[in-house]
Amino acid sequence: MDDKKNRVYQLGNESVGKLLWQYSIPAIVGIVVMQLYNIVDRIFIGQGVGSEAIAGLAITFPVMNLSAAVGTLIGAGAGARISIVLGQNDKRKAELILGNSLVLTLLFGVIYISIFAIFLDEILMLFGASEITLPYAHDFMAYILPGMLLMNLCFSFNNIMRASGYPTRAMVTMFIGAGLNVILAPLFIFVFELGIKGAAIATDIAMAISMTFVMSHFFSKKSELHFKPGIYKLRWNIFTAITAIGSAPFVVNMAGSALNAIVNNLLHQYGGDDAVGALGILMTYAQLLVMVVIGITQGMQPIIGFNYGARKFHRLKRAFWLSVAAASVVTCLGTLGAQFFPEYIARAFTTDSDLIAKTSQALRMTTMAFWAVGFQIVSTSLFQSLGLAGKSIFLSLIRQILFLLPMIYTFSHIWGLQGIWMAYSTSDILATMVTLVMIIIQIRKINQLINQK
Repeated sequence: MDDKKNRVYQLGNESVGKLLWQYSIPAIVGIVVMQLYNIVDRIFIGQGVGSEAIAGLAITFPVMNLSAAVGTLIGAGAGARISIVLGQNDKRKAELILGNSLVLTLLFGVIYISIFAIFLDEILMLFGASEITLPYAHDFMAYILPGMLLMNLCFSFNNIMRASGYPTRAMVTMFIGAGLNVILAPLFIFVFELGIKGAAIATDIAMAISMTFVMSHFFSKKSELHFKPGIYKLRWNIFTAITAIGSAPFVVNMAGSALNAIVNNLLHQYGGDDAVGALGILMTYAQLLVMVVIGITQGMQPIIGFNYGARKFHRLKRAFWLSVAAASVVTCLGTLGAQFFPEYIARAFTTDSDLIAKTSQALRMTTMAFWAVGFQIVSTSLFQSLGLAGKSIFLSLIRQILFLLPMIYTFSHIWGLQGIWMAYSTSDILATMVTLVMIIIQIRKINQLINQK
């Protein structure tokens, strides 16, 4: 059996634990390294420009989330569909999904970037920018906008690369970009004295090189799936198949952007720019841990998708529970770190004593139930991998929309700034209870399929 066939064969026959390790570790390393784009920028900006710049950068998070939403709409949806159709031994359809994904990524990217460019200041003010933080947020976004399309191409096709049997190469893609950013960011910020603009330019350059690497994979005929004539014409059935699955992470990112805009405005009202800066730091910490969990789910997704398509349901279930265990270890450790060492986390990003104090309080209060988040994320990914978009979207939204948003409004009116931080842990507990009920029901359905075989 040649190497190409073996890449697909092993998803349905290799030990599930070994596969999860083989696919998750490169995904975790790659996505955590990718998160260094943001972490490096925030550390250098906080240390080299100041606390006001950190607050300005925090204002850009919702806008960046909108960019990520477009990338995940296509990339996550296409990756999951490709895993399923490869499990059904339909390589032609997988290639059509690949070609349609390229066209859709380019089309959607041009549309939203154009809108951002035209209404940039209005969008930033809507998302909570003040007169002090707007110049910093504007400078960063003005220079990062051209790189957003490159980010979408890189992220989308990195997902597809992993789903089609190349987890290690997908990891290398992330290493290239993050490594370059670590080198270029201090160069542009400190040596060229470009400040927050320099951080954006460094990210653009690093992302351009990463995108070139990942796209070159799909232009090579040696790849399991590659670009070829006849696969680029948009097909409605493929578009709906991709977006049905990709809509879950897309909606999550969109809801997250809206939520961040609301929270930024409330934080500015009850705690000023320092409170907005504190959110930026704690979100960076939480996102780093969440990225590890997402790396686990990205390793899980090809295994579950392929074995679902091949009707090997016992392997599917084992992959899910192993992923839940690994993700829970990560979020439990993250909870302990935030509870016992919040000052050290804050000092990595700023030397401002007031910002350190507010960030430490925020970290302790928002992460009291963070240990449960790993289970929530893996469960949501299970439904996405099975093509159950409605359930995946529902689970994705209950924490942010059904629980967190009303609680932030209610708690902030009662307890002010502390109420905003309290709302995060409370919503995590409630969302976990709902998730547990839905998972019990779904596992019972999977057991019924196993018994029918």
